[in-house]
Amino acid sequence: MLPTINPHAAGIDAGSRQFFVAVPEGPVSSYESHTADLYRLREHLLAHKVETVAMEATGVYWLCLYEILEAAAITVCLVNGAHVKNLPGRKSDVQDCQWLQQLHACGLLRASFVPPDEIRTLRSYTRLREDHIRTAAMYVQHMQKALDLLNVKLHTVISQIQGASGLAVIRALLGGERDAVKLAGLCDPRILKTKRAAVERALHGRWKEEHLFALRQALAGWEFCTAQIAQCDAEIARQLVEQTKDLPPPPERPAPKTGRHHVPDVPGLHGHLLVLSGAQDAAVLPGFTPTSWLKLLSEVGTDLSRWRDEKAFCSWLGLSPGKCQSGQSERRLRRRPKPLAGQILRLAAQSVGRSSYLALGGFYRRLKARTSAAVALVATARKLAVLYYRTMRHGLAYVERGLAAEEHAYLTRQRRHLQQRAAALGLAVTTLSPSPT
Repeated sequence: MLPTINPHAAGIDAGSRQFFVAVPEGPVSSYESHTADLYRLREHLLAHKVETVAMEATGVYWLCLYEILEAAAITVCLVNGAHVKNLPGRKSDVQDCQWLQQLHACGLLRASFVPPDEIRTLRSYTRLREDHIRTAAMYVQHMQKALDLLNVKLHTVISQIQGASGLAVIRALLGGERDAVKLAGLCDPRILKTKRAAVERALHGRWKEEHLFALRQALAGWEFCTAQIAQCDAEIARQLVEQTKDLPPPPERPAPKTGRHHVPDVPGLHGHLLVLSGAQDAAVLPGFTPTSWLKLLSEVGTDLSRWRDEKAFCSWLGLSPGKCQSGQSERRLRRRPKPLAGQILRLAAQSVGRSSYLALGGFYRRLKARTSAAVALVATARKLAVLYYRTMRHGLAYVERGLAAEEHAYLTRQRRHLQQRAAALGLAVTTLSPSPT
């Protein structure tokens, strides 16, 4: 009943063990998920002159086949499984692939965003690095628990026990040192200048062997994760050098702020990102550092023309309000998983909200006072997404006005709004002169 738009379209149902394939003409065939069978599947598609394939984004099962078909110049339309639900009734893998083939042949499927191969490679390293950071944070919590069981309250006195002072004290404890004065002397002089007595009191503990054993294992786990993070940094640096070696060098720019925690040990990170983005500098945006820029670029790539405008980009990030309306009734949408890129922008918005000089910081605090912190966070993240889109696609040159200029502009808008409201009601607004001092 519907016109055929893609006559050479196929549908594939991906699974952990088997792939079911429906071609325009012929029966449904199945292939195992081994590498040799995936190449046989590719040859089967080429034999039937298939030019485009529809496939659900099921876990990570689709990724290997996607790369094989991409190398064979077959266009893969990766679709959201929630968008291709079949009619109620019997359901099987064979029917699923046939349904995908029918929908794709009629042009009824919308492809999900998949970055290019080099960006996917960079994304794999950055995501693995974030996994190691989360695991290392878990081991820091284990160290804090072991210290609490030993009644050593060092983590209540210094800001972080995984810093230079905290690690020096922990390693000395595990080496057999029990003198609180000697242990306190291992801390940084800036800590001892104001907190020497507190540190010495905190280092008196009850030295039970089982808790020392737990502390030793937690420290070993944290050191292992730190070594894994360093290896990821080396691979990220290698990938950036490989991807930028044939591109023109970046223009001279002042070095941006790098952040305090979990900064990648990548030489010339900001310069590499400038080269990849065509000299568009996103590190000048509020809340952005080269680290957050690297994570966001590895998720969305450098070509943002995939999204027609900034509204579509914000919607894909999960930063736009949803709508579910039928007739005169509206209901709340079900909570759906948000892309990782949107979470990166939310973290940047948190740092903006804590700033005392950024213009967007004033916007965040005003909205937070009027609504809630969650609403203000999403709204600020959406503003950052718009700025990022305009910078990376249209070459926006962002200039920070500062909090004072933003507050003055806000008060001017408020006065103008009050004057318009008063005029509509037939009233007049009188400006009070400042009281004499």
